[in-house]
Amino acid sequence: MADLSTSAADKKEKEFFTHVPQEAPGFFLKGSHQYDWGLKNRLSRVFNPRDGRTVMLAFDHGYFQGPTTGLERVDQTILPLEPYADCLMLTRGIQRSIIPASTQKAIALRASGGTSMVSPFEEWEGEIGDKKFKLGRPGFEPLSNESTALSIEEAIRLNASVLAVQVFIGSAYERQSLKNLTDLVDGASRYGIGVMGVVAVGRAMARNAQYFRLATRIMAELGANVVKCYYTDEGFETITSCCPVPIVIAGGKKLPELDALKMSHNAIQQGASGVDMGRNIFQSDAPVAMMRAVRGVVHEGLTPEQGFQMYQDLKAGG
Repeated sequence: MADLSTSAADKKEKEFFTHVPQEAPGFFLKGSHQYDWGLKNRLSRVFNPRDGRTVMLAFDHGYFQGPTTGLERVDQTILPLEPYADCLMLTRGIQRSIIPASTQKAIALRASGGTSMVSPFEEWEGEIGDKKFKLGRPGFEPLSNESTALSIEEAIRLNASVLAVQVFIGSAYERQSLKNLTDLVDGASRYGIGVMGVVAVGRAMARNAQYFRLATRIMAELGANVVKCYYTDEGFETITSCCPVPIVIAGGKKLPELDALKMSHNAIQQGASGVDMGRNIFQSDAPVAMMRAVRGVVHEGLTPEQGFQMYQDLKAGG
């Protein structure tokens, strides 16, 4: 048990050893050198063995948002981007209905769900006679009430390399989401399939290094093979340093293209093993150009400015 009586004066300052890379003898990917052959092989499809990095294309938003802007027709907006991704992060419904079975890209399959953006529990209006009223639970986060939404047998049928599960540290349903993670780890590890824990950030959760250190470490300790979290302007290198498995960053909300490329570059320089972007690519004015620019920054060592110039040149060239 933690010693809750320790005073602030007695606490030792944390040391993250950000200048010392974590060793992975005999394998290219952080924290993965002691896995079985099958899991290593699947992770080698997600992460390029040449540089240990990945560009994941996330378009699983519809599982709780419906037809998100830019994903109204996945066949029209996402398929042109597929050649430039290392890994496709998607739902089983979209995989079966849209993605050609001939694809050679790794599959990160959404494996949790069960709620939507529209919740009857958040707030609703009613009337009794001439009186109007509102019912709701302020601060209640229905999106955190997820369960596993995919069996291991289904993941095998769909040839998934990684299963993605949302984890809500600090939410009303934290325990349930961590149980989802551990159940998937137990099932997936039997067949050499990876599990990616996705840090969810709700209204009551801070987007800072302290929170992400907590969330990413908990998921790694419970068996996640990969962790996805947001980039922070301060202290991101401490997040990647104290997480013993690869971290990929979420793109988050749509940013100007140069800002998104700067975020990608900074994250890689500070220890991230890749990016898992969605809206910053498929909501761009030139999605293919942006996808190729992100690849340039992640895999080819381009600076954000060089990547942005590539984006502009490709956009201008049609």
